[in-house]
Amino acid sequence: MANLNIDSIKARTFDAIVIGSGISGGWAAKELTDKGLKTLVVERGRDVKHIKDYPTTNLYPWEFAHNGEIPQDIQKANPVINRCYAFREDAMHFFVKDAEHPYVQEKPFDWIRGYQVGGKSLMWARQTQRWSNFDFEGPARDGFAVDWPIRYQDLAPWYSYVEKFAGISGHADGLPQLPDGEFLPAFPLNCVEDYFSKHVKSKYANRHVISARCAHLSEPKAIHAQQGRGQCQNRTLCQRGCPFGGYFSSNSSTIPWAMRSGHLTLRPDSVVHSILYDEQQGRATGIRVLDAHTKAVTEYYAPILFVNAGALNTNLLLLNSISHRFPQGLGNDNGLLGKFVAFHNYSARISAEYEGFQNLTTDGRNPAGGGYIPRFRNVFKQETNFLRGYAAGFGASRYFGSDSDGLGADFKKSLENPTLGPWQVGSHMMGETIPKETNYVRLDPKHKDEWGMPLLSVSVAYDDNDAKMKQDFYEQFTEMYTKAGFTNIKTINSKQAPGLDIHEMGGVRMGHDPKTSLLNKWNQLHACPNVYVTDGACMTSTSTQNPSLTYMALTARAVDHAVQAAKRRDA
Repeated sequence: MANLNIDSIKARTFDAIVIGSGISGGWAAKELTDKGLKTLVVERGRDVKHIKDYPTTNLYPWEFAHNGEIPQDIQKANPVINRCYAFREDAMHFFVKDAEHPYVQEKPFDWIRGYQVGGKSLMWARQTQRWSNFDFEGPARDGFAVDWPIRYQDLAPWYSYVEKFAGISGHADGLPQLPDGEFLPAFPLNCVEDYFSKHVKSKYANRHVISARCAHLSEPKAIHAQQGRGQCQNRTLCQRGCPFGGYFSSNSSTIPWAMRSGHLTLRPDSVVHSILYDEQQGRATGIRVLDAHTKAVTEYYAPILFVNAGALNTNLLLLNSISHRFPQGLGNDNGLLGKFVAFHNYSARISAEYEGFQNLTTDGRNPAGGGYIPRFRNVFKQETNFLRGYAAGFGASRYFGSDSDGLGADFKKSLENPTLGPWQVGSHMMGETIPKETNYVRLDPKHKDEWGMPLLSVSVAYDDNDAKMKQDFYEQFTEMYTKAGFTNIKTINSKQAPGLDIHEMGGVRMGHDPKTSLLNKWNQLHACPNVYVTDGACMTSTSTQNPSLTYMALTARAVDHAVQAAKRRDA
């Protein structure tokens, strides 16, 4: 019996374990297996294999029972997830349903999740921008949060590394606040977007409208062919899963790549209960896992652990990993685990019309979504009554419409002969929020999920800085739109709760000092250095840029450090 037990432990022992298979977890798997480590990836959701498990990817509109809309009974049963723009009939199978995975809202918070192999990398908006030193230096300069323990130069080579593999389209724009990357050809702006870009450049010294940078293969390279991926077809049906591998996801890229190495073991339907900690070794030794269906408990072991469960779930897991050494959660000596959570403020939009270019319209679709306006407020100096700033999208489009006036034959004739209306333009704000101790997540003391784990309780809210920033966005864009000759300008306040931006970050922040942060400059827990956190939980601040590219770069960098550290211990 002793030999059987030893054999069982050996079969459950790996060189590294990765918790989560989304964008950062997929990168951890790829990097660890590339370096020859026998790696286990555990995913709480079901398996989703590239192409095979994209059931709607090639359906025509008339093949959907509800023309793409969500039936009313499903909408009512899912008031949170139903607010997500991508939760539609063609992709609802990739989203967590409200009743299946409850959480506690101390304050309104829309937690958007996708529990399956690949996580939300299947449905993400694919916008990718590098951070600059203005972002990494922000907390120290502006007096909020704690100083980042890294700067742009620490991450720049890793940005290049992941960009080449993932495939990022964009222009080299030469902007100090938005560093250029390793780009495939950009998706071009249309005529109105280009007009606004040139107009803004002529009127403002430090404002720019550029082609949005996105993780799409506009012109695949050899490395993408090696992954089995093909050119983006501009279908803009990405949330269904792309059969061409035209955009980057764990499913089309990093997970199959890691699997082909022969070093990857993938365990879907595996809910991680906690991280095991050995008091004598002073190290984490593995994880305790519950089968998602049978609830059977299994333990897996490894000397290197990467926690990539998604920002809030990573906080939940670490808080639930208690021991005599860590009664408040793994690595939580300072009591800050779960605190200083932040997000992006997406609650403001502005629309208008433009009467120019009446002889032109668009042809085809732009998967990048049009233009991107990098942050221009408080970049080089503090110039407003709020901290930090915002980026924005910008898009222009033109639609056919019919005159609905009239009766009888005239009405029918109007419907049969639609005409192009004016150009519609719009921008949405992407504001940086300030991490605060009062924005936190914690384990609910009363309620548990079906696996016996405490529910996550979320207390995150906007503040006065967000309100001032939003007002500035309205004012500045109204001015820019007016100068450009746009008319019928309308400001829109969506009044959406935090979370619907789907960019929650923090709770396990990086920093120099173990007294004020949880992770060091290599993404290791200060108090348990063989545990690495490289998903959104690690973020000290949020910047304005979409964060996924930074998660990828941090992950590749952290794996390199982990493997080098392991080699030094073995030497």
